[in-house]
Amino acid sequence: MADDNKTPTDTISKIKALRKQELSAEALAQGIFDGNKAMLAKAITLLESTKPAHFNKANAVIEKCLAKPNNSIRLGITGVPGVGKSSFIETLGKSLTEQGNKVAVLAVDPTSSLSKGSILGDKTRMETLAKDPNAFIRPSPSGNSLGGVAQKTRESIILCEAAGYNVILVETVGVGQSEIAVHSMVDFFLLLKLSGAGDELQGIKRGIMEMADAIAINKADGSNLEHAKLAMTEFSRALHLYPPKANGWTPKVMKCSAMEKTGIQEIWEMVQQFVKHNKENGFFEKSRQLQNKNWFLQTVDEYIKQFFHQKETFKKEQTKFLVEIEENKISPFYAAKLLLDKITKEL
Repeated sequence: MADDNKTPTDTISKIKALRKQELSAEALAQGIFDGNKAMLAKAITLLESTKPAHFNKANAVIEKCLAKPNNSIRLGITGVPGVGKSSFIETLGKSLTEQGNKVAVLAVDPTSSLSKGSILGDKTRMETLAKDPNAFIRPSPSGNSLGGVAQKTRESIILCEAAGYNVILVETVGVGQSEIAVHSMVDFFLLLKLSGAGDELQGIKRGIMEMADAIAINKADGSNLEHAKLAMTEFSRALHLYPPKANGWTPKVMKCSAMEKTGIQEIWEMVQQFVKHNKENGFFEKSRQLQNKNWFLQTVDEYIKQFFHQKETFKKEQTKFLVEIEENKISPFYAAKLLLDKITKEL
């Protein structure tokens, strides 16, 4: 039985109880298939774990969930801090659940490079959506991921889809052009912008701008409405500078206000139009296949990094070279080459 009618307090209590239980991969997968939010949360915690003992079980859960058919839309939402991503997502999410959709929000909080801590406050910022029985919000720390998304976001998407969530919203950190990794795991990439904040010229830069399937000028309300209209014109002109997309889609520029709830439905209709367009010309399936290939390649890179860092010889040699670099006895580039040469000879 699904637990959609449970209150947030009930769900939190169940999550705390489940944390104390050791469940099999089969039990976790079945709980996910049943729409059990507590089971889904526990499974995501498992796959986020860095403990080697949890790896095989997490992988077993993912494989079972991969076999579950889904008809989801993966929507990535990015933009600079302060652009209103959380407010936009909450307004869009509530609109979607009211239309009968099940919405999962995978929100990534910045991790401090000093304390390694994260606030994980998205459930607080999206209080209304968090209480919605047809919504699931999972804040995760970004960790060392430069792509603006948590390293396990891809796997979390798979689990949420297996739990019956047909709209997956991925909110990224919002750290600039290093954030483009989100583009490799979603079907539609929405770039939120502000008007009247010097953001127009920033947006004309290449990189994240040309990847966007649409640009939405947020906070287009009150005295800022006229500025938003001007920003739409500027961004529309800028988009014409970029080469056409391979799928034949022409990126659109729209305006919206999460506070006044205007333009939100129009943006969702545009996303549906995009999905229909890509399914008809075969690009939707090709994109999903490319997402899986990127998932594989980036995971290989991650495992290679972990493999080397876990070797005692690597740790010892790395410490030695760090001292030599500090004393200006060797360049960082040459030290890196010597370190890898030494380690690979021992393999």
